[in-house]
Amino acid sequence: MAATGLSDAEAAGLSKSQQAYRWIKAGIARQELAPGYRLVLGSIAGELDMSVVPVREAIRRLEAEGLVTFERNVGARVSMVDDSGYRHSMETLAILEGAATALAAPHLTARDVRAARDVNALLIRILDDFDPHDFTRLNQEFHATLFGRCPNPRLVELVEAEWSRLAHLRDSTFSFVPGRAQDSVHEHEEILELLERGASPAQVEAAARRHRCATLDAYLVHEHPEALASPHPDPSTQED
Repeated sequence: MAATGLSDAEAAGLSKSQQAYRWIKAGIARQELAPGYRLVLGSIAGELDMSVVPVREAIRRLEAEGLVTFERNVGARVSMVDDSGYRHSMETLAILEGAATALAAPHLTARDVRAARDVNALLIRILDDFDPHDFTRLNQEFHATLFGRCPNPRLVELVEAEWSRLAHLRDSTFSFVPGRAQDSVHEHEEILELLERGASPAQVEAAARRHRCATLDAYLVHEHPEALASPHPDPSTQED
């Protein structure tokens, strides 16, 4: 194994900056690098057997994703968990993922939709023996299958960046609101039915956005009922 924790084959295809990025990001995701943890460039470079230059580049990339903050006279730290940050990311993701799913819809094949339906069937099966982490992983696989055909690579990058930020802010929303999982799989079915009958991109976008907003609302009702604002706008009802 390489020092980054990647296999030698995986590491061989990545620049040192990419290796450092993946190593730090994995540490944050596993919570080995906890919120507030100070990221010392020299120490990380020594751990990974590389110079501080690629480590600095990796940290700048993580800072752009919101996973790392930089303070003057302190340096880089893993970002603190923030409920407002979680809400903002979920609202942003509702818009971005909804648009990406809508753009992907005309390019989805029958095999793609069938694969997504298979994942949702598995999500339904594991409801009885519920594990929020497994559910979250499969839930992301479901959505990635649907927006993966989006022809705008920049939009896909933005969606994935928000996913990464959410993984840091909340390991799994379903850990906080386990009852949400049951509603979530039914909403998945609604999105799949729209895709199978060739609904318009606007209808697909509205359904995908409502689905993401419903998860946020369920969290707010459970954790911060006083923070729940007015209903989120539905793009299908907006005037041109």
